[in-house]
Amino acid sequence: MHVGPVGSVHNKARKAATKLMNQNTHIEMAVSKHSNQARKAYCTCLNESIKCTKFLLRQGLAFCGHDESVTSSNRENYLELLQFLADNDDKVKEVVMENAPGNLKLLASCIQKEIVNSCALETLDDVMDGLKDRFFSIFVDEARDVSVKEKMAMVLRYVDDKGHVIERFMGIRHVTDTTSSSLKDAIDTFVSHNILSISKLR
Repeated sequence: MHVGPVGSVHNKARKAATKLMNQNTHIEMAVSKHSNQARKAYCTCLNESIKCTKFLLRQGLAFCGHDESVTSSNRENYLELLQFLADNDDKVKEVVMENAPGNLKLLASCIQKEIVNSCALETLDDVMDGLKDRFFSIFVDEARDVSVKEKMAMVLRYVDDKGHVIERFMGIRHVTDTTSSSLKDAIDTFVSHNILSISKLR
């Protein structure tokens, strides 16, 4: 019930009160809805980036190249794979590459490295789950790459509950020289920074 004509002060106040009491029109609801949509979009973008990373790591392929510009005919593996996923799924296409917010594209090489490092930690954690409290040995092999840098590859070896010999490639470290003391220091650093740190997180 209102007093006065349609344009009266009382009627305007009544309409304003009705709108105020309508929870769906509150700014908090609009912000919350937008936040949920942005969160879902970010999660989708991140999941697709992780899929690309896992695929490239599993295949041992390079992530980036010398020309990743929009005008390039081949933007290298990571971007091309992400574009392939977007081209084959409209929901993905809506939230990745040029459709992602400027600060949440997840295309920078530093972001790719963070995802790779996260995958490495998860892999190491899985290896440690299999190792448990068993005795193990570390195999070390040294080689030079094409840039004449010394590299040291490490493999962890142990026997599981079924008596199977398990070997897990643990990583490559660059070393300044290949003397026994330098290799020992590199192994000690690797064990303390990786295996022991994973054990402490449990």
